[in-house]
Amino acid sequence: MNIPIKLQDQTAARTLVGKVALVTGSTSGIGLGIARALAAAGADVVLNGLGAPEEIGRAREQIVADFGVGASYSPADMSKPKSIAEMIAATVAQSGRLDILVNNAGIQHVAPLEQFPVEKWDQILAVNLSSAFHTTRLALPAMRQNGFGRVINIASAHALVASPFKAAYVAAKHGIVGLTKVMALETAEDCITCNAICPGYVYTPLVEAQIDGQAKAHGISRDQVIRDVLLAQQPNKRFATVEEIGSLAVFLSTDAAASITGIALPVDGGWTAH
Repeated sequence: MNIPIKLQDQTAARTLVGKVALVTGSTSGIGLGIARALAAAGADVVLNGLGAPEEIGRAREQIVADFGVGASYSPADMSKPKSIAEMIAATVAQSGRLDILVNNAGIQHVAPLEQFPVEKWDQILAVNLSSAFHTTRLALPAMRQNGFGRVINIASAHALVASPFKAAYVAAKHGIVGLTKVMALETAEDCITCNAICPGYVYTPLVEAQIDGQAKAHGISRDQVIRDVLLAQQPNKRFATVEEIGSLAVFLSTDAAASITGIALPVDGGWTAH
């Protein structure tokens, strides 16, 4: 089975020039794709996440070279409120504004409910849900001051439907949708919007490694892993791309989306239409 992968960023209108965007969990995968899409639209970006320092440095330098915008990096630990507060404060101090906040940081652990490690539950809730609460509450004053704000929470199809053995992840992602709705209501008159993007499987290097691992573990072909294991719930039987998620994040950040707030938008090939 062919996996559609766009290797080049689509040409983007410079609709976000003068804006500052912070994307958590953006040193690779979906987060980096979103950061690059926002940069292509003209926003200065702040990266955050884990990884080898040289790889993070290359990603940041590539954004500057490709799009001619500012790009910085924060090593903030998204499980620690103090670290998050320092990241938000530094971002606002550096630029005087924070216009777009993308809460993308997330981790996963799979286990039956009665065997689910308590420490993993606490860690997943901290990174996948509580971090978005902390970034949002701290970013709101700058958004209110500048009369513009966009908060985009990267949820999941699992924010809308459940799967077994993913108790903490499913609970956190459902919580993200609830948080999105509350913020949308509280900021509805302030030129600030808050929306959740709910992807199904997105093709990333992490997923590519998962394909190979599943194929070896089960003694089946790559195509069978893709179609019958990973994409079993996605009717279109194809991965979304990071560019698709990035393009949607850009649209939600523009004036064209000023009346779109409080929604959970699936990008899942029809998964949640079942």
